[in-house]
Amino acid sequence: MFSFALQVKNELARSPFTKRCCSLAEIKAFMQVNGSLEIGKNSRRILIPTEYASVARRLFILLKHVFKVTPGVLTCRKNRLQKKNSFLIQVSRKDDVSQILKELDFFPACRKTGATEFEVNRRPKGLKDVCCRRAYLRGVFLAGGSLTNPEREYHMEMVVPYESYAKEIARLLRFFGLEIRYFQRKGDFVLYLKGGEKIGDFLRIIAAHNGLLNFENIRVVKGVRNQINRLVNCETANLTKTIFASQDQIQNIRLIQETIGLENIPSSLREVAQLRLCYPEATLKELGDLAEPSLSKSSINHRFRRLNDLAGKIKKPEQGNLPH
Repeated sequence: MFSFALQVKNELARSPFTKRCCSLAEIKAFMQVNGSLEIGKNSRRILIPTEYASVARRLFILLKHVFKVTPGVLTCRKNRLQKKNSFLIQVSRKDDVSQILKELDFFPACRKTGATEFEVNRRPKGLKDVCCRRAYLRGVFLAGGSLTNPEREYHMEMVVPYESYAKEIARLLRFFGLEIRYFQRKGDFVLYLKGGEKIGDFLRIIAAHNGLLNFENIRVVKGVRNQINRLVNCETANLTKTIFASQDQIQNIRLIQETIGLENIPSSLREVAQLRLCYPEATLKELGDLAEPSLSKSSINHRFRRLNDLAGKIKKPEQGNLPH
């Protein structure tokens, strides 16, 4: 069974390609979150890793659709114990690399031999249209996002390589009225959302419609379940309270019966005492309905207080004279 995060990513990976500007924004997000540029003496390669086959397939199609290039796809495992494969999308032809860097407005930080991330042009430029901003955020989530199963808790993360970039993602989300926070974890920065409503808003922003419906269904069921649990707990607490109170009342009534005799107490108290002995589990309201004539809950409670006081005087006769 797929995780909830993978279900959302699989849905986003099947999203139709619309405008070229949106596809460019999504590719740029992939490269800024996970991409690197490997520079040799006579060669340059763009490398973008991912753990998900559906995401690798989408990135492959995006590059082919937008730039008319055919990237390579490598499948590998980090170690023998790792059960699932990871994927590496690479563009190796020098002209293709130059075209992609130029159209995405990238300026690599390192001009020397070695590997570098796309870290100079950190600010996501060219995202004037709302559709491009949505596509860019969708790419960020596909490249570095994770989502906890909402049946357990409401938590979403997106991991990015530098703080200034995290600030720009937060700025983009504020455009849609969504506040997000971030913290540093080792060398990366983690943007996170907590709360069902905020995560639902984010899924709406990146157009994960099926994921949003499933998420809201889980929220509704979870909310109903929690409400039922609260009601059951409240009812259980009330029932427990009633049982303990009834036991104390019966003990006091038995004490009065054995010492004074119920026939020697006022008729109003004798009636509720006899009702309690006959109906030990009844609530005060139910006892009031059984009385003749019917009595209110407060009247029944008042008479039980008088019975309890009477039993207390029997236990400690020095505190006062017993009524006759």
